[in-house]
Amino acid sequence: MPKIAVVIPQFGLVGGAEQFACHLTHQMTAYGYDFHVFAHSWKPIAGNVNFHPTGRIPFPRFLITPSFAWYARRNLKKEKWSLVHSHDRVFEADIFTLHGVPHRFWAQEVRGKKVLSLFDRATIWVERQMVKENKKSFFVCVSELTKSIFLEEYTIDSARLLVIHPGVKVDPDFKAKKAQARSYLHYKYGIGKKERIIFFSSMNFEIKGLPEIISALKALKKREQAFKLLVAGKGNWKRYEMLTGKAGIGNNVIFAGVLKRDELTQHYLGSDLYLMLSRFDTFGLVVLEAMACGLPVIISARVGAKDLIEEGKNGFIIADPSDAEAVAAKILHLFPEEHLAPMSEAAFLTARQYTWQETARKYHDLYQRILSARP
Repeated sequence: MPKIAVVIPQFGLVGGAEQFACHLTHQMTAYGYDFHVFAHSWKPIAGNVNFHPTGRIPFPRFLITPSFAWYARRNLKKEKWSLVHSHDRVFEADIFTLHGVPHRFWAQEVRGKKVLSLFDRATIWVERQMVKENKKSFFVCVSELTKSIFLEEYTIDSARLLVIHPGVKVDPDFKAKKAQARSYLHYKYGIGKKERIIFFSSMNFEIKGLPEIISALKALKKREQAFKLLVAGKGNWKRYEMLTGKAGIGNNVIFAGVLKRDELTQHYLGSDLYLMLSRFDTFGLVVLEAMACGLPVIISARVGAKDLIEEGKNGFIIADPSDAEAVAAKILHLFPEEHLAPMSEAAFLTARQYTWQETARKYHDLYQRILSARP
């Protein structure tokens, strides 16, 4: 039985990478691997998975990334592994799943930092060591967008830089549940039965494009008033409540707050379309989750999940999120049922191709490729 080490600071806890590692490892236990997770905190899962506490130094902050990488390397050397799979920046592994973009790009190009902090510099140093010292390892990106940015930042053999998308849980009976979820949203928020429901969910309203969405809905309201935007997640909702009021769409926007998983699913199922105009998103799992519930999606060209979008068939990609009129036109296109229904079906059929089982199968193939090449 191949003995696999999985490395990530937090396993199965809050965060896209943490959830990805958890879902993937759980699915891959079906292939008979003996998994050993190295983390400083974790959520236990069923199956053949063992956990090993791995230290880090949380303060001062700049030591977080290098200290975890150091502890991980020290702990891994205590035993012999068939394969090491890391979901974080560490010094040695056979496979690195790149959940983000190069940290310099994130800090300067996405967050707009003019001066890099000690934390930024330390993280960049570990990342550079990761790329430099692992000449034969595979680097797996979650989207083509992530891959292109890594190739711009680092010299990596493109044959070692792969793309495997995240997975999603697909319910084949989602259609039977949509009417009930719709009624639930009508009752909970007092939404009119003839109003289209637009859904947006994020833990960072600014970066995920809520300001641009507000501008687009202001333009939309000039042509159509029967809609509601449901905003879920965590952010400065008072600020955005004020912005919606100034835009004249205060009565069209509902702030739902942070939703538990079951509640989130009900909001996906009960809505008509999903809207996210992110400044940047390595993938955007919420997009795939929305599609799995039959929602056509409208996203910016800076969202990695655009790999899944067939323009005008299961969603739309917006080149310039600041073009409010263009975004409003795409939203309005989905209001007639004869446009919405086929795109809803196409969105679900797309999501059905990207289950966690399919993601696990692709990683299993990669594992076997590495293991079979060894003496």
